Amino acid sequence: MTQVEINGSDTGTVRVLHLDLPPEAVERFTQMAGTGEWPLKYALGAKRLREAFVDVVSIRDLGEMPLSRYLAEAYDVQARALGDDRARLDALTGHVLVLPSQAFDATSQTLTISPPLKLIRSYAETRAAARGPKVTSKSARGQGSGGAPGPTSRGNSGLLKLILAAIALVLALVLWLALV
Repeated sequence: MTQVEINGSDTGTVRVLHLDLPPEAVERFTQMAGTGEWPLKYALGAKRLREAFVDVVSIRDLGEMPLSRYLAEAYDVQARALGDDRARLDALTGHVLVLPSQAFDATSQTLTISPPLKLIRSYAETRAAARGPKVTSKSARGQGSGGAPGPTSRGNSGLLKLILAAIALVLALVLWLALV
């Protein structure tokens, strides 16, 4: 059994596991039953697992595409991160599970991976580059003028007073006309 620590705040990590089962048993093992039984979750030893993020990949279904290229294209794993594992990944047969960080529902937990699962490796996804130039203004550096804050807005209180005065005037006029 292999133990893997999952940090609940982790984002951008993809875990690849080989599934050593005959093809006819894969679906039953990887999908949650109507009764709530889920062999995959038990074999991972996971406290929390989101079924929507569990990617079961049949190597045969990839056709001519090697698994390493699938990981690079589908999960944005950098080629240099795959490095020496490329040949090992591309030699796998049967089924693999790809579990991105989201699969663990931001829950810190220790996985105890048991057969028929075997952890191949964890890979980092490519991080998005920051957009635009670095902000260099004085206020961004915390060096603002330090002056007193400007006057607070009073909203439409003047307009409100004018409308209320007009309504009061109309009511007074109606009452005066009713009494005359």
